Amino acid sequence: MTTLAKRMFGRLFAAHVNGARPTRIVLWWEYRRLPYNIIVGATGLLTTAVMLATAFTCERSGAEPIGLPDPPILFPIGVIAFGVLANVLYTAGWITELLVAKISRIDLAPLGPVAFALGTLFSIFVALAPAGSAVLVAALTSCRGF
Repeated sequence: MTTLAKRMFGRLFAAHVNGARPTRIVLWWEYRRLPYNIIVGATGLLTTAVMLATAFTCERSGAEPIGLPDPPILFPIGVIAFGVLANVLYTAGWITELLVAKISRIDLAPLGPVAFALGTLFSIFVALAPAGSAVLVAALTSCRGF
């Protein structure tokens, strides 16, 4: 890993100061929204490519285009809906941290990086699930579907 990558990665997961004001907590999260969207968006592009490849591969063999919704217009609608929902849930990260900070009297500095990492991993998993499902169904049913 290059020095620049290490510095960026370290900054992305750096904890904020314990007892930080709510504005600082929100800014800490919002500073990471763009990297989060890039990571999850790239995962979504990979999923889209895998699903389309699966659908076209199945269709070329004369079977069902598994991985492509019917009607196909649902595909971009699903992508947009996922992006909006991912960002709504991302916002829930800093809202949760603010609520926990208000209720508890414990050191919350590590909460942000842990919640950010777990939330990002969960979002990656959710973004990859449709592609994994399409490939699995195509493989198990020889592209015939259910």
